[in-house]
Amino acid sequence: MSKNSNSLTKLALQKFKKNFWGVLSFSFIVLCAFIVIFAYVFTPDDTRNANQMHLSIHSKKPGFSVQMLTIPSAEKKEESFINTLFFGKENAATEIPITKYRIDNNQFFITEYTDDAVAGIEKEIPLNSFPTLTQASEIPTQFIQQKTFYFGTDKYGRDVLSRMLIGMRISFTIGFVAVFISLLIGITLGSLAGYFEGKVDAVIMWIINVTWSIPTLLLVIAITLTLGKGFWQVFVAVGLTMWVEVARIVRGQVLSVKRMQYVTAARALGYHDFRIIIKHILPNIMAPVIVISAANFAAAILIESGLSFLGIGAQPPMPSWGAMIKDHYSYIILGKPYLAIIPGLAIMSLVMAFMLIGNALRDALDVKN
Repeated sequence: MSKNSNSLTKLALQKFKKNFWGVLSFSFIVLCAFIVIFAYVFTPDDTRNANQMHLSIHSKKPGFSVQMLTIPSAEKKEESFINTLFFGKENAATEIPITKYRIDNNQFFITEYTDDAVAGIEKEIPLNSFPTLTQASEIPTQFIQQKTFYFGTDKYGRDVLSRMLIGMRISFTIGFVAVFISLLIGITLGSLAGYFEGKVDAVIMWIINVTWSIPTLLLVIAITLTLGKGFWQVFVAVGLTMWVEVARIVRGQVLSVKRMQYVTAARALGYHDFRIIIKHILPNIMAPVIVISAANFAAAILIESGLSFLGIGAQPPMPSWGAMIKDHYSYIILGKPYLAIIPGLAIMSLVMAFMLIGNALRDALDVKN
């Protein structure tokens, strides 16, 4: 007899591995999840929310490079390594884009970067701005570096790449939280409706139909305005609108499975109804729930982006892909479409990855194939 296990889980895993787009999407999602967790390790701008502004270099094209003078803050705040790793550093230092500098009689002069044809005004930077330094000749090697903005800068002169990476956290987090809330509510109500039927089923189905009749975005906006604008309010609002599909699927599966022989045997053994639901029914109906969860994850990302575009999602200065599109969609006709296209492509890629992995899971978990 073959050593390969005939369990449905391993058979589904083998089928999933043969799906090229499913494996590719899974790899992409795992990579994005890794970047989300350690985002500030990869961001060129590791300040909190990647909010370091340089108005003199706003709306620059991808690959733009400039000399950057960093003037450290006189007051140093002690920050833990863990806090810096996951939440970034406090924006204490002052960064000044410059075109040139010179040292004369131990005095340090710079010419700030300017975007117009007029030459920038030269000004002196006092040596006492740099703690522990006594010689102006030491400044260039320690506090001036060539900085490249690989995705360009936004209209406030912030690094687009850094804000894209930090903004990915919003999309991923809202996906996980919203799907968790929708599963918790949907599985609970759906299993109760399908198992007990009768009046319980009628009441729950009435709630489901009423909720389903309200447009999703309209319901999310109403819940968000009730709870208030904010980070966690959006998560709860999206989660409270996505449980309906889960509940309907679970109800239908429970209605089918509850008539199986092993459920009848469990009743004959005197098991409690809730034990039968949790231990015997739910583990055998999780395949379609997993598939709908992947689709809900993608839907949650789109809903959050839409809310941020409307201004009721994640609030500034917290970066969000939807808010980035809102801030720069007018630049499409101003010759700088990349400012809106980059976050748009990011949303499309992540949503497509979850939809493809959902399709792959559907095929892998289909026992008829």
